Formats: sequence, structure tokens, C-alpha cells
Amino acid sequence: MADEREQSVRRVLVVTAHPDDVDFGSAGTIATWTDAGLEVSYCIVTNGDAGGVDPEVPRSAIGGIRQDEQRKAAATLGVTDVEFLGYPDGRLMVSLDLRRDITRIIRRTCPDRMVIQSPHRDLRSLYGSHPDHQATGEAALCAIYPDARNPFAHPELLTEEGLEAHTVPEVWVMSANDRADQYVDITDTFDRKIAALRAHTSQTAHMTALEERMRAWGSLQAQAAGLPAGRLAEGYLVLDTR
Repeated sequence: MADEREQSVRRVLVVTAHPDDVDFGSAGTIATWTDAGLEVSYCIVTNGDAGGVDPEVPRSAIGGIRQDEQRKAAATLGVTDVEFLGYPDGRLMVSLDLRRDITRIIRRTCPDRMVIQSPHRDLRSLYGSHPDHQATGEAALCAIYPDARNPFAHPELLTEEGLEAHTVPEVWVMSANDRADQYVDITDTFDRKIAALRAHTSQTAHMTALEERMRAWGSLQAQAAGLPAGRLAEGYLVLDTR
């Protein structure tokens, strides 16, 4: 069944809250998919303008810097279609406007698969439960169902922009070890995951143990997946949304 599913996928849309979210959670997976010929697009909801740790960089410049970093990171993984919605970092809410804007991207890219962040708070993972991540995950799910497939939802997308309704067949929710039911072996693309993360200089330049941290996390995922010792993985909860 998994092989049949993979054969039916040609286009993937990833929706995350901030620049670098996709690379921490899924860069190894994305590299695996682009190597296999899948077309991957990113929708980044904010510009990450509340991030960054360098006091010498003007706050007004952060958004543009982080956009540029995300495009460079995407390029290391074979992704060229990166769109930013420009919502304020740190103040995301699940609004009809956000649902509409994600719906627009879904209808434009017509993905066979989407990758999103979890809409739920994980009390064992404070970092993974950033409110912006939760809001983005929930808004993306609302856009997937019912908005994107309903021609009468956000009617201006059809009447003014010519964007027809589209049904997303499956959704992969970025997940921790015991919440995942699908794993991707990223051992062979791990170096590109690190390269993508290093492209986010404003966020990772100070992380001296970044590779070790990512390797440890990938090892835990691989163990949960039942992979041999020394392998690395990224995990997801897969939803059938046909």
C-alpha cells in the first residue's frame, strides 16, 4: 500500500509557521523526495521577524534576512518554489484570512500530499508546541478540509483568481517518536539537512552542537521506526484526507 501511495504522489506542499521550521522537522525527507523527482513547494506563513539573536542586526531587517536564508536552504534540497504569506511572527491566530491564504496556495499548487505542523500542544515538547506552529497546523487543516475542496469557500479565489477547488488526498503531520506512524530514512540525506539548517545563519550560527542534536533526534526516530542501528529518520502521522 505504501509503495502504491508513493507512486501516486507527484507534488508536495509544505506549510510551516517560520523560516527554518521545515528544515528542523523535514529537510531530510524533502531531500529524499526531490531526489526521487517529486515537485515540492513551501508556504511559510511568517517572515520570522521575531527571531534572530544578533543584537547588531536591526529588527526591521530580520524578516528579509530570514526569507533569503529560507530560499537558500530550500535550494540545497532541490526546492525553488517558496512563498511567504507575511503574517506577523509570534502573533498568529487561526483566522479566516489565514485559511483563505493557505487555501490559495493549495489550489495554485494542487498537491498530492501536504506536510504540516501539529495543531496540538505536546506537553513533553515545549519547542514543538510553539503557538505559531499550532495555529499554522490548525489553519492548514481547515484549509485542507473543508476550504480548498469546497468551490463555495472563499469564492473570490475562483471568481477573481480562477483557482479551482482541489482535494488534498493525504497529509503528513510532523510528529515525535511515539506519535508517528510513518518514517522516512534520512541517513543518506542527513548532510543536506545540516546544510539547509546552516543556511539559516541568523538562527543556527551560534549552535555549536547542531549536528549532534539533529543526529540524536534522528537516531531516536530511527529506533522508533525499527531501523538498524546507525540509521536516521524523520517521523510523521499520516492522515487520509481524500
